[in-house]
Amino acid sequence: MSVQVLDTLFIGGEWVRPEGTDPIEVVDPSTEQVVATVPAGTPGDIDRAVAAARAAWPGWAATPVAERVDLVTRLADALERRADEMARVISEDMGAPAKIAKAVQVGTPLAVLRSMARVADEVPFSEEVGNSLVVREPVGVVGAITPWNYPLHQVTAKLAPALVAGCTVVLKPSEVAPRAAFLLAELLVEVGAPAGVYNVVTGYGPVVGEALAAHPDVDMVSFTGSTHAGKRVSQVAAETVKRVSLELGGKSANVVLPDADDELFAKAVKAGVNNCFLNSGQTCTAWTRLLVPADRYEQAVELAAGAAERFTVGPPDDAATKLGPLASEAQRDRVRGFLATAEQEGARVAAGGPTQPEGRDTGFYVRPTVLADVTPDMTVAREEIFGPVLSVMAYRDEDEAAAIATATDYGLAGGVWSPDVDHAVAFARRMRTGQVDVNGGRFNPLAPFGGYKQSGNGRELGRYGVEEFLETTSIQR
Repeated sequence: MSVQVLDTLFIGGEWVRPEGTDPIEVVDPSTEQVVATVPAGTPGDIDRAVAAARAAWPGWAATPVAERVDLVTRLADALERRADEMARVISEDMGAPAKIAKAVQVGTPLAVLRSMARVADEVPFSEEVGNSLVVREPVGVVGAITPWNYPLHQVTAKLAPALVAGCTVVLKPSEVAPRAAFLLAELLVEVGAPAGVYNVVTGYGPVVGEALAAHPDVDMVSFTGSTHAGKRVSQVAAETVKRVSLELGGKSANVVLPDADDELFAKAVKAGVNNCFLNSGQTCTAWTRLLVPADRYEQAVELAAGAAERFTVGPPDDAATKLGPLASEAQRDRVRGFLATAEQEGARVAAGGPTQPEGRDTGFYVRPTVLADVTPDMTVAREEIFGPVLSVMAYRDEDEAAAIATATDYGLAGGVWSPDVDHAVAFARRMRTGQVDVNGGRFNPLAPFGGYKQSGNGRELGRYGVEEFLETTSIQR
């Protein structure tokens, strides 16, 4: 396979040479081979990108909302035309199976982009409040920093509402999976985006990420990634008192309530395994803890282990693959470390485990794993693993279930199952988390997305996502 050399950055509507000459290698996690190189940007490159975004901002902010929405809609059309290409690039960069890459890695961003046409009508850009005119205006230049697990969705979840709000964007994508951001730039050029509304600088977090967060001409930082990195972004951004929106880690609970019958119980366990293992477990909202009544515990372990064993591990381009590799060697080793710790602390491996999957000597693979006898004090019950690892936990009553579900530093997502929807909703309201699915409720791109506690602050998607990028002014008359 030939190596794609991307040696320019996208700044001010043009492909420009970076200040530095060092490349960053992009490794296909299924083959461990280098598939591309991108520039290692510098703080000087960030300066140029921010200057371009600042110059473009007044004109873009003055553009009518309908025209801003139209640009995002045209971008969706262009992405749909090149969906296969985008899915292939994402698969090569971070290992998502082809079906997942097309349906989720590209399909979800398409839904988000298209949702903006409806969302814009719901945002009160101005309203009368007594003798005041309350006006919502774009915050200005946005620094967006995104991760590798959903390298297109995490960008569009920020870019689409920011553009609709009237902001301009400087993006620092993950160096692990950066090429979706470059392809998105090509699409924006294709649909006639004004120069400077979207700029891309690749590089390492401690260098270009911190330069972007600290920049005095950046009005807001929107970050998605680990809680550790999010804390650092907040610290750096605090020097200029800019707005910071954070979407961080999760340790979500999937709770099956005691009144679930056998059919719903089995459905809940299977859905929980599927949710936990989606994208090889590299999903911040993954339901990594399955909470079931103590008297049905072994039944749940058996069902979960059986479901896990049906996850075929293999390369992304194999139609039979349900579980691709992890995105990097470091991530693979991190997950294996968690599994070793779990066994040391007394967890029982019901399926999978830390060893290399059979027949997969090359690639950053981890076996789909179900852990039993997990207690709330164990490391795997408290920390985000970010791999295909499910912990099955028992509870005595609903009060204990609610206590276990919320007994982490995180609060991003969760699930509840009961034949009585009102009962499930009542329990969901006891969970201190930003998003709860009842009986497998489907993803809604119009609903707010974000977390409690160390899962972050702020909200993405729908009108809530647009409002994150708006400032509010009161004009008394």
